[in-house]
Formats: sequence, structure tokens, C-alpha cells
Amino acid sequence: MRRSAAVAVTLALAALQAAPAGAAGAAAAEPSADSTSPAAEPLFRITDERIQESSGLAASSRHDGVYWTHNDSGTYGPQIYAVDEQGRTVATVDVVGEGVEARDWEAIAVGPGEDGEPAVFVGDIGDNFHGGWPSIRVYRLPEPRDLADQAIAATTFSFSYEDGGRDAEAMMVDPRDGRIHILSKEVAGGVYAAPEDLDPDATNTLTRVDSAPLYATGASFSPDGAYYAVRTYWAATVYDAADGVGGGRVVDRVPLPESDQGESLAFSHDGRSLLAGTEGADSPVWSVPLELPGAEPGEGGDGASDGPGTAGQGGAAGAGGSGGGTGAAVLIWTGVGLAAVVIAGIALLARRS
Repeated sequence: MRRSAAVAVTLALAALQAAPAGAAGAAAAEPSADSTSPAAEPLFRITDERIQESSGLAASSRHDGVYWTHNDSGTYGPQIYAVDEQGRTVATVDVVGEGVEARDWEAIAVGPGEDGEPAVFVGDIGDNFHGGWPSIRVYRLPEPRDLADQAIAATTFSFSYEDGGRDAEAMMVDPRDGRIHILSKEVAGGVYAAPEDLDPDATNTLTRVDSAPLYATGASFSPDGAYYAVRTYWAATVYDAADGVGGGRVVDRVPLPESDQGESLAFSHDGRSLLAGTEGADSPVWSVPLELPGAEPGEGGDGASDGPGTAGQGGAAGAGGSGGGTGAAVLIWTGVGLAAVVIAGIALLARRS
């Protein structure tokens, strides 16, 4: 979604915040773009002129202080770039192999490959037609031991959603077992898990395991697999992954710096902060520290905009009070109606972007 649509979404959500209390529970708004954590700071800028649309980010498993990124769709070829913490490109890898193409690359992750060795996963998962592609693809290639310009053959895996095609920009790979998870980018998005065993010769089915935040644009596992994080244009939420993905308690929630088109997210190598990037020339990558110890338990998210979980939990009860009453009911249903109109408008704007 381009910046014009993102701005429209923000304005629509601001209007929703002004609605009666019941509406706020039905569709809670993200933090405003200027509510940046004061501790967030730019770690580096991507200075390579070839990288104009950095759409994904992942910390290297083999090389400390190195991150993998790639361009979005367009005139770019199937290449990934290793970038250091000074923003310099230290290696360019041409991704080759049967079925590989740069149709709409939206995400990148690092996790164990088939042999247990570190592998890079590239998510060709974007779909601006919102279900127009019959399938999406993920390319898995061994992470190079040497940081040098080279071509590496990838294995291509095709996927389809169990409940119909959809757009997605977020993908994460569990470092404990290599399982792929893809998050759809929608008002009522979903978290989809790939099969444990992937078949490169068939279309693998993605199964919905949880709800996703409002317009998820990036996701990542921590290096040890203990947590996973999901970002939107406005904020990131971190979840406990002790019991896997789906229904995990919220352990931290942080606003993200304002950006033109923030889509990338990665944990730092030590797992103590999140790195958030954006598309554009000379784009910054921000480091946002996390406070994971002593987190309050949650229920996997308290609204569609905050993270996986059941959207709108607790909102109506808080608005109606203990007695209910006709006046409160009118306010609640008015708010729900306004929320529905706003959400419909957001969906329409996103589809036009």
C-alpha cells in the first residue's frame, strides 16, 4: 500500500477514535505515526543505489552485524543483498533456479534449511490483485558462508491459502523447526502456517492459525525462537512463542518511527531490539529497544490493530458499563456502524493503492 493510502488509513482511524466508546472496542486504532518511542534511533542507512525499495529485512545467521534485504516488485531482478551496520552492501546474491522470478518480493527471513544449516527464505508473496494469483512462492537457498558476489540456486515452494487468495507482505520462519508463517495484509488479516514438510513439486496449503494485526507489513522471530514480532505501518507487537504461533501473550508493544512506507522488520542479532526499515532511496533502518522481562500477560492481542487474537475483545463491555441501558446501547450500535463504514473505506482505499 502506497503512502497516499496509508495516510488515508491513518485519517480514517483517527476519525474512528472520535467515535463513541463502543466503536473503539470494535476496531481499535493504531498509535499515530508521530508517537515514536524516544529510545528509537537510526542504526544505519541503506546507501546502495540499487536498493530503492527495501521491502524485507533479516539478520544473518552466519555473519554477525550483517542483514539481508531485497527490493519490492518492479524492474528489479531476483537478487538479495547483504548489508552491514554501516549501510554498506557487502555481498550481492543472484537467486537462480527453476521457478525463480521477482514477481512481488515482500519479505525475507533466515531459518534452518532441509539439512539444518542456515538458509535464507525469500517471500514472493505480494498480490496487489488481492487473490488474483492462483498461488504464491517462497524461495529457499543456503545462506552463503562467504560474503561475496555470487549466484546461488534456490528451491521453489508454491503455496495456496486454505480460504482463498489474498495479499501479504509479512513472513517469518521459526528458527526452531524452519516452519514458514505468512501474514495476510487485510483489515481482518490472518496468520497462516505452512505444512511442516514442504513439497517442492506440489502446491502446499497454508492453514490459518490466528488473526493478524490491521494491515501487517512485516514479521520476524527472535533468534532463539522464544518470541515473534509483527509490525504495521504504525507499531510493532511482540508475542511469546513458547507454545508456537497463535494465541501467545503480548510481551511488548512499541510505536515505530514515521516512515514513507515501512514494511521491513527484524530482530537484532542479540534479540534485544527490533530493526524497522522502509522503502525509498537512502532508507533508514531504525533500532527500537525492547523490554521483554516482566511483561504483563495478555490474551494474544486486544484488538484487530494490535496483534493476533480476537478483534474487538473487551471494547463493548467497557463502553456499556454494568447496567447497559437504552442510551448506552444506542451509543454502542452507532459506534459499531461508524466502525464498519470506516473499515469499508480503508479496504476500498487499500484496494485502489
